[in-house]
Amino acid sequence: MNVALVKFLAMGGYAGYVWPAYGVFLLVLLIDWLSASFHYRRLLLEERHRLTWKKAHQSHVSRTLPPPP
Repeated sequence: MNVALVKFLAMGGYAGYVWPAYGVFLLVLLIDWLSASFHYRRLLLEERHRLTWKKAHQSHVSRTLPPPP
């Protein structure tokens, strides 16, 4: 392995603190991204359900009401 790379990975003796901090940061970033993605999908499903219900309800109401004079 290249000596410069080994020195970089050792982080001047602080590698035990630096690399776990990077790992925690990336984990939090991933959780945040997944949370937003799941929330967006749920909103889309709820909106689709609401529009379907509204369309079905409107067609039911229009069938039960007599036409206007």
